[in-house]
Amino acid sequence: MTNPGPFQYIRSVLFTVVVFAGMAVYGIAFFPAAIFSRRAARYACRSYANFACWLARWMVGIRTEVRGMPPSGEVLIAAKHQSFLDIIMIFASLPAAKFIMKKELIWAPFIGQYTLRIGCVPVDRGKRGKAIAKMLADVDAGSAEPGQLVIYPQGTRVAPGVPERYKTGAAALYAQTGYPCVPVATNCGLFWPRNGILRRPGLAVVEFLPEIPQGLRQKDFLARLEREVETASDKLMAEAGFHAPDRH
Repeated sequence: MTNPGPFQYIRSVLFTVVVFAGMAVYGIAFFPAAIFSRRAARYACRSYANFACWLARWMVGIRTEVRGMPPSGEVLIAAKHQSFLDIIMIFASLPAAKFIMKKELIWAPFIGQYTLRIGCVPVDRGKRGKAIAKMLADVDAGSAEPGQLVIYPQGTRVAPGVPERYKTGAAALYAQTGYPCVPVATNCGLFWPRNGILRRPGLAVVEFLPEIPQGLRQKDFLARLEREVETASDKLMAEAGFHAPDRH
């Protein structure tokens, strides 16, 4: 990947200011409706996600592409997480995404209350099972809308090429929910990294991979999930000119 010129740094700073200012504008504008309507809250979040993708293309040259078939039914989605960009691309692609997220995020300005309104599940580290059990009970009782439950099996954003083990939470959810799992690969961290201001132009891709059906042992499921997501993500990054270090 080529080194950016000084103008790209300036564009990146301006983009960062505008994209997060836009979050505040969307959050305030839709808040009265979002209080009373889950549909309005979801519409606000999807509108912002589409705005952010449009702005990334226009201001810093990041084009976005979704590959594969985003699911519409109740499934578990286990996604590679490199960037804030892959969050908004996944959300914009799904009819009813609900994320497993750190509890601390509910206190984030504008983001926190919207995540609760659209059905995301805030979890304490070490208390994930209790939170998931409550979510499933809420769905069964009809107090929460069904949808696509999104988890990041590595537990955090991971920079391209950096190894990070897949945690057992995804396997536990796979067994507990009874949902099939749709793995998701990405290369978004090459263009919108987890740290820093610089945004690099290029084609950011989120790819929905073939479904993993129910019936696997948790250990076998986790091994298959890691193999499929990492292999597909490495291919996407190689397509963009980045080659991950050999994992063996």
